[in-house]
Amino acid sequence: MLLLAFGIFPALYAVFLSFTRNGAFVGFENFQRVLSDYRFWPAVQHVSLYIVVWLVVLTLFAVLLALLVHGLHARWASTGVRFFYYIPGALAGASSVMLWLFLLDPTVSPVSGVLHALGIETFVKAVSLDNLPVVFTLIAFWAGAGGWIIILYGALNNVPQEVMEAARIDGAGPVKTAWHIQIPLMRKWISYMMVMSLAAGTQLFVEPRVLSQASKGVVPPDYSLNQLAYLYAFKQNDFSGSAAISILLLVVAAGLSALFVFRGGLFERD
Repeated sequence: MLLLAFGIFPALYAVFLSFTRNGAFVGFENFQRVLSDYRFWPAVQHVSLYIVVWLVVLTLFAVLLALLVHGLHARWASTGVRFFYYIPGALAGASSVMLWLFLLDPTVSPVSGVLHALGIETFVKAVSLDNLPVVFTLIAFWAGAGGWIIILYGALNNVPQEVMEAARIDGAGPVKTAWHIQIPLMRKWISYMMVMSLAAGTQLFVEPRVLSQASKGVVPPDYSLNQLAYLYAFKQNDFSGSAAISILLLVVAAGLSALFVFRGGLFERD
């Protein structure tokens, strides 16, 4: 019932809105109007760039950190590090962004020396459009990577010990073992991580909205597609246009997710 009430029914209603206007069927008119909006394609570019940076950074570092934690032989060290990774995930999205507002402001940041070394002298420069994909990736990694590291750590625990022992007997070092044995056996979990992270990345909203308010408009209010859909619905009172953006976003995200699912063999039997 909950799935019908809060998942399927709203999705079907959004489809209905995207093909109608004031209750009348208008075909693809709403989609054409949205696609011709001067704000749409810059928002697509912003979200696409962020997703590419986010998925690459998440995949590389989450897999690497999971392998490093799994390689710790002391049980207390492994448990402590996993708990440390998971702590940032306890912060809500808006709270995490507020924390990063202080970290990105060179005048109050505890890492101001690093910011100055990177040539960032002011908060406005830190949240310039060129830096935002990296900024949003840092925020997302801080808040969500810990959970994925723990999941990948669990996947590594399922690698048969006989296989690992055979690799050691054959003289394979940690790097070769990880590249030829552990990572291939983690393929399904990595694909699952990428599908879920892709879905979350396309919903970019809280981070640019909070930064837009904090930077007094340096970050535009229509930076992401979700923000643009919000403006259509609640600023322009155009729920049909907002639904059209949502459906376009859903179709693209579903297509990319299907690619990850089939390429990653997520539903293949071992």
